[in-house]
Amino acid sequence: MVSPTNMSNIESVLSQIRQYQSQAAEGINTATSNTEQTQGVSAFADSIKGALQEVNATQQASKALRTAYERGEDVPLTDVVMSLQKSSLAFEATLQIRNKVLKAYEEIMNMPV
Repeated sequence: MVSPTNMSNIESVLSQIRQYQSQAAEGINTATSNTEQTQGVSAFADSIKGALQEVNATQQASKALRTAYERGEDVPLTDVVMSLQKSSLAFEATLQIRNKVLKAYEEIMNMPV
């Protein structure tokens, strides 16, 4: 049985994933004029930077909770485990996205001109 706290955490992660998907779709649908293209690249870079900062913040929060638990502070073990799982999931998703981008880049570079 999933507790209400865990369910809200799951819903939070799902909403972040949906938000990233919509941001990615907006980045793909940018217009092709030079000014708009420059702004699209800047917006894309900013969204990537923001996503990486969020992953880093998740990892830092997880580390802080784990350290607090190890010191014997009053931190529930379930919160520590959930935080570690969120951190791990965020990192794995980032790693998979990086791998897909690199694969796409390699395919583009190997295309005949």
